[in-house]
Amino acid sequence: MADMPMDIITDLFLRLPASTLVRCRVLSKPCFSLIDSPDFISSHLHHTLETGDHLMILLRGPRLLVTVDLDSPGKVSDVEHPLKAGGLTEVFGSCNGLVGLSNSPTDMALFNPSTRQIHRLPTEPVDFPEGSRTRGYVFYGLGYDSVNEDYKVVRMIQCKGGAADELVFGFPYEVKVFSLKMNTWKRVKRLLPAIQLLFYFYYHLLYRRGYGVLACNSLHWVLPRRPGLIAFNTIIRFDLAAEEFEILTFPESLAHENIDIGVLEGCLCLMCNREFTSVDVWVMKEYKVEGSWSKVFSVPKPKSVESFDFMRPLLYSKDRRKVLIEVNNAKLLWFDLGSKRLRTLRIKDCDSSYSAELLVSSLVLGCKGDPSEAKRRRERRALEDKMMQQRNKRDDFLSKGFKLVL
Repeated sequence: MADMPMDIITDLFLRLPASTLVRCRVLSKPCFSLIDSPDFISSHLHHTLETGDHLMILLRGPRLLVTVDLDSPGKVSDVEHPLKAGGLTEVFGSCNGLVGLSNSPTDMALFNPSTRQIHRLPTEPVDFPEGSRTRGYVFYGLGYDSVNEDYKVVRMIQCKGGAADELVFGFPYEVKVFSLKMNTWKRVKRLLPAIQLLFYFYYHLLYRRGYGVLACNSLHWVLPRRPGLIAFNTIIRFDLAAEEFEILTFPESLAHENIDIGVLEGCLCLMCNREFTSVDVWVMKEYKVEGSWSKVFSVPKPKSVESFDFMRPLLYSKDRRKVLIEVNNAKLLWFDLGSKRLRTLRIKDCDSSYSAELLVSSLVLGCKGDPSEAKRRRERRALEDKMMQQRNKRDDFLSKGFKLVL
């Protein structure tokens, strides 16, 4: 490879998955410099998104992350959970190879499963209003601001004062945005009156426990209708560039239906649940144009599930004859658009239920990672090794003592 022109090496490297490129850095100093360069990282991501190569599914359990190669479901890799804290870690969203992780609203990180690099977000306290002591709902969103070329995390929290709170008095709230480029948080203060009222009196978003859906430089949530309070569904969007909220229009015929929100091929989509017997999928083909919504297909309730509470499409197959769908945050199935048949996606050694995120192979966050995080991981491993040695010594001592007594 030493005699090969760099333009040929670059073209070759652009076609490789990120996990392979991490290993290729040791080939030579020029390879090392190329793979670590921001221009190559950007070009590699663009090539991967354009071709659809190296797509993965990130399966997330309470304490386990697993990546599955979409073209080879038998190729399964366990991912060491970088935010292990003895409890449950939430995975909120996937964007350009990054996923958001949260142990709590003040313990969060961006993580690249392909390179195993992590960036811990600076601790940002929750600014409770006077008299408020407990958190209500917490909502997260992760997205890429293409205007400012920045990755951003949105954190929305509703505060409560206690059991005596009444809905009519309103619940205080806060919205903060983290910028990876600046590595800082800032509070969003300007809200449209309609949005402000919705947040203050009706802070109950819907979508996989409040994870924002990324499409067209904006994060989206559904405010679902509630009898006696809100008569119709509402979609709110957060523009990542302007850092402002707006209301997004959609077909009036869906205003009173059971809907959820997702993204398919970069387009915002709505899933309309027809009394839990089938789900209609609508796609907004031209963003912010109400007339561009159209129903593209309908999925019947699978025979293998008892309930059909939740369904979302993930992607089309390469021949566009099938759609990969997730059902009830637990099962992955291929839906044949022609025959209307459903077939379970079998994944090697994964019998348990996992929720899923699409994941592209990328070098975003680079290969060097956060030095402080690397130090923390070394210290944690050293502590775990020490505890294991002490446990082995104790077990050995107890075993010998037991034999002496006998």
